[in-house]
Amino acid sequence: MEHVRLGRTGLKVSRLCLGTMTFGVQCDRPASFAIMDRASEGGVTFFDTAGVYPIGSDEDGLTEEIIGEWMEGKRGRFIVATKCSGRTSGQPWDTGNSRKHIMDAVEASLRRLRTDYIDLYQMHQDDAETPLEETLRTMDDLVRAGTVRYIGCSNLLAYRIARALGISAAQGLARFDSVQPRYNLLFRETEREILPLCKEEGIGVIPYNPLAGGMLTGKHSPLAGPAAGTRFTLGGSVSTIYGERYWHEQQFAAVERLKGIAAEAGMTLPRMAVSWVLANPAITAPIIGASRAEQLDETLRAVETPLPADLKARLDAETAEFRRGDALR
Repeated sequence: MEHVRLGRTGLKVSRLCLGTMTFGVQCDRPASFAIMDRASEGGVTFFDTAGVYPIGSDEDGLTEEIIGEWMEGKRGRFIVATKCSGRTSGQPWDTGNSRKHIMDAVEASLRRLRTDYIDLYQMHQDDAETPLEETLRTMDDLVRAGTVRYIGCSNLLAYRIARALGISAAQGLARFDSVQPRYNLLFRETEREILPLCKEEGIGVIPYNPLAGGMLTGKHSPLAGPAAGTRFTLGGSVSTIYGERYWHEQQFAAVERLKGIAAEAGMTLPRMAVSWVLANPAITAPIIGASRAEQLDETLRAVETPLPADLKARLDAETAEFRRGDALR
């Protein structure tokens, strides 16, 4: 497994990052442990989680607890990234990016992960009610205290990332060294502003959903409905979000075309989809996930050989419709 720098920092992370949102809902503890074992055997040393995982469960923090239990005694072998911002109780202050919520959230994450530091701490989402200055000052304090080593963000618009970088530079605060956006063959809007901004500013990019929530495995059918035990069938907000993102005729038509291209190239569709994400020079480490350990076999193979330039160009052309913001309107 290749290791690369996270943005302009000196931190080296594995070329693939293990996503853990499934731990505790789609996967019980033994299955989650097996997934982490398989990822580790494949050379993955970079794990991403969040204080509110697993999404779709009433047990916020369960995912971090599972990771902390598995990682006990081997913490120094892994780079651990987690996130704050999500609602953690019914109290009005237990959400967002205020100083209080960040401080409360990081303490809870440290306890659940059984560690005294977090390698990468990220804003999970934007918070229009909290000034960016307050959030960045709090993150800077955590970095100076050694509680957090680096900071990043997820799901922010490009202009908000740019504003945050400007504030950090002007006030001498820790700056975002990573961005975690959604990016895959069926969602390419990230290429328009966020990826060029990150490349120019030396920010690491660790995109989630490289398989479009499982759509790019080819296992879902618009006629038969979503495969059981997937994000499309968990119910509640998760199923709604993923249905709105990907369950459309346009995406299914694209998946059928991509299946044919993968077969011609002698690759599985999941491997080809992750290889395509890796081929973008702005990308540091795609976040791969699984609900069973064996599902990682093909995505781990995506790092073995670079995607041929002619195949990348063909995939770019076949999915160009998903690059525009109005693709589904």
